[in-house]
Amino acid sequence: MLKLFSKFILLLSLLSPALLFAQSAQVAIIIDDIGYRKSDAQALYLPGNISYAILPHTPYGKRLALKAQAKNNDVILHIPMESKNGKKLGPGALTSEMNENGIRESLSHAFAEIPFALGINNHMGSKLTELYQPMAWTMQFLKERDLVFIDSVTTSDSQAEDVAISFGVPSLHRHIFLDNKLDHNYIRRQFKQLIRDAKRYQTVVAIAHPHPETITSLKKLLPLLAQNNVELVPISTLLKRKLTTLNLQINAED
Repeated sequence: MLKLFSKFILLLSLLSPALLFAQSAQVAIIIDDIGYRKSDAQALYLPGNISYAILPHTPYGKRLALKAQAKNNDVILHIPMESKNGKKLGPGALTSEMNENGIRESLSHAFAEIPFALGINNHMGSKLTELYQPMAWTMQFLKERDLVFIDSVTTSDSQAEDVAISFGVPSLHRHIFLDNKLDHNYIRRQFKQLIRDAKRYQTVVAIAHPHPETITSLKKLLPLLAQNNVELVPISTLLKRKLTTLNLQINAED
C-alpha cells in the first residue's frame, strides 16, 4: 500500500508539480530598514511569521535582530547598495567602486555582527543591482556560506536574482511594496493586492517598513490573510517551497 501511495504522489508530480501545493497560497512579509531607531522595536510585536531585514552596524540593529531570533522569526541583513540617485548609503554599503576584496570584507563584517542571518536583501541598490560583476562577487560570497538572496527590485533592470540563480544561491524577489505611501487607505489597498496576487501566483514576497503608520495598519490587516485562506510564512519557507518545486520539475523532465 505504501509503495502504491508513493507511486501516486510521483505521478501527480510528473503531471503538475504545482498540484502538490494546491490550495496553499503563501506570502512572506519582510520588514526592511530595521536598526536606526529605537521605535523600530514596535515591528517585532507584529503577530505571525514576519521576517526582518536588519541594517548592518546601526545603533539598534544587533539588539533587535537578537530579539527577532528569540521569537523564531527569520532574520536577514539589509545590505545598503549603491543607488542611481546618489543617496547616502550608511555603514556596510556595497558600491560599484569596490573590488571583490572590498565587497567580501564588507559582507564579512556585516555577518560577523549578526552571524545567524539567513542571507541578505538590498537596501536601495538601483545602480549596483544592474551591474553583473559586483553582483557576481556578492553571490559567490553567499554561495560559499550557504546564504540566501532576496532581490528588493529597486530597478526594473536588476540582474541580481538572475546572477544569484546562476551561482546556485537560493533566491526570491519582492513582488509588492506595502507602504510607499504612509496612508492607511493606501496600505490597505496594497495589502488587498497582496492577497489577490497570492491567490493568483501562490507565493508572494511583500516588503514594508517599520513606520508607525505601517505597524498600526498591519496589525489591523494581517488577520485578513487567514480570512482569505492565505498563509503568512517566514521567507525561509518560500525558499524551501521554491526549491521543492524546482526539484519536482527537474524530476518530471528526466
